[in-house]
Amino acid sequence: MHSINKQLLQRYSKLELLAKQVVEGFITGLHKSPFHGFSVEFAEHRLYNTGESTRHIDWKQYAKTEKLFIKKYEEETNLRCHLVIDCSSSMLYPLQNNNTLESPNKLFFAIYGAAVLIEILKRQRDAVGLSLFAEKLLIHTPAKSSTVHHRFLYNRLEELMEQTEKEPAQSFVTNNLHYIAESIHKRSLVVLFSDMMDNSENENELFSALQHLKHNKHEVILFNVYDKKDELNFAFENRPYRFIDLETKEEVKLNPQEIKQQYKEEIAKKQETIKLKCAQYGVELVQCDIHEGFHQVMWAFLVKRAKLF
Repeated sequence: MHSINKQLLQRYSKLELLAKQVVEGFITGLHKSPFHGFSVEFAEHRLYNTGESTRHIDWKQYAKTEKLFIKKYEEETNLRCHLVIDCSSSMLYPLQNNNTLESPNKLFFAIYGAAVLIEILKRQRDAVGLSLFAEKLLIHTPAKSSTVHHRFLYNRLEELMEQTEKEPAQSFVTNNLHYIAESIHKRSLVVLFSDMMDNSENENELFSALQHLKHNKHEVILFNVYDKKDELNFAFENRPYRFIDLETKEEVKLNPQEIKQQYKEEIAKKQETIKLKCAQYGVELVQCDIHEGFHQVMWAFLVKRAKLF
């Protein structure tokens, strides 16, 4: 359990104010909400009446009893959403003194995205929870819809924004997602912000964690955050560089041109695998190049979501 500093919650956070301003601009352009509750919770059986649609007949029950029963479901109008942010050291790239909406590093992009989603869900009176992780789970809150809870989440995100380069923290997406999948007991919308640079020995383990969430009936959205210019295109000048692994602090000196082609081929394979696995498991993939612009990426995502309903 995490204690809540009530004095801290009294103040109106800068991040909350920023999220309000951003959402005001988004919402005016949307005709429908981008998020809706689920209507799939099984309640009970009732006998089938002649002439009704056969869509919800329980054929397994018919095989056992030779009687036709209809599955009844509880209507759920409210959504439970769980926001999950990868806080490992690689998310601090690119290292810079000033992060803004126009020029964020990967972690700031994730924080801004989470803050905007909290604001949208708050307006819908939906419940939202937050998990932060690196090597281990740093915070894991239940999904709630109270004002005090929303302020608590905003302030935790603001504390995260204030962290700069620190002791290296590796990313263990796999272990933490498995834990989160087991700890969310009711069907929820799970939104993951990560660069997907996991330290599992077997890459398939990473995707098994996403599959675990889907197996537990959660809807999953992956915001894959990256710096396209540097991390995908390896667009460095033709001169010697000293590259430092932010998660391990290991260093290597080389000229990028010597490995550029091989690097680009490997990273392209990794990105294609993420795309294919998400399609295979029914995970909604949102590709987030931090240089594309926060507003543009989030707007495209919200418009697409709104059109689904």
